[in-house]
Formats: sequence, structure tokens, C-alpha cells
Amino acid sequence: MIYIEINPKLKIKLEPGIIIGASEIALGEDLAGTENDLSVVISDDEQIRTLNKHFRTIDAETDVLSFPSTEIDPDTGHNYLGDVIISYPQALKQAIMAGHPVENELQLLTIHGVLHLIGFDHTNNDEKDKMWREQEAALSKLGIIGIKINDDQE
Repeated sequence: MIYIEINPKLKIKLEPGIIIGASEIALGEDLAGTENDLSVVISDDEQIRTLNKHFRTIDAETDVLSFPSTEIDPDTGHNYLGDVIISYPQALKQAIMAGHPVENELQLLTIHGVLHLIGFDHTNNDEKDKMWREQEAALSKLGIIGIKINDDQE
């Protein structure tokens, strides 16, 4: 199951299917629809900055954070893959700068975060190339071409 939480302070309306679809595509055929759970939280800069400072010792906003897990979801008994936290203000800013809808940016950030949950990373050029190819393939399946993760945020 994919749990979605939207910070009520944001006062936005977002179709959950946008996030669910991006998550399922990022999981790929091997994991989508299996007994794995994850959460995607759409939040604000304040929360993401706090998390970034606490867990990465970086006192700054960022667009997306991932927190992989190897726990079992006590509600479902499924593997709990972890949490993806997305800053809506950062997503909106990046979407405006890139000239595409914020929904597309949220899908990109969701895919990026979920890929981290399942083991992808970009700590060196080879890993980054592999992860970026996966992101582009997932976005293509959603009909979204030509957007990329903001390297400045990484």
C-alpha cells in the first residue's frame, strides 16, 4: 500500500493518483503490486529543513528526502520500504523555473525518492547514470519527457 499524507498547512488539492502512479512505476514490475508499503509525505520547507538538518546535518531546504526502512508494517504485515518526504514549495519553485506543471515535478520527486527506497543512489557517476536512466524511463511511462532532478538540491 502507498500511503499519502499532505501537510494541511499547504492548503493544496492534489489528486492522490498522481503520487500513487509515480510510486508504482518507480517500484517497477518486480515490486509494484507486491506486499510492500511506503509513505509519501508532501510537506513544507520548514519540515524538510528540520529533517535535512537532523538526519543529514545540512541546515537547508531540499526538494526530496528518502528514509529507507527494513521494518514490517504492523498494520498490514507487509515489508515497509520507507518514507519519501517532498517539499511542495521547492517542487513548485522548480516547476515554475523549468516551465512545466507542478504535478510533473511532484511525479519526478516521487520517483526519485522511491528509487532511493529500493536501493538506487547517486554517490558516484556510474550510480547516478543508472538512477537517472531509471527516472527517465519511469517518467516516460507516465508520458513525461525532458524533466530531470535538480542537481543543485542533491
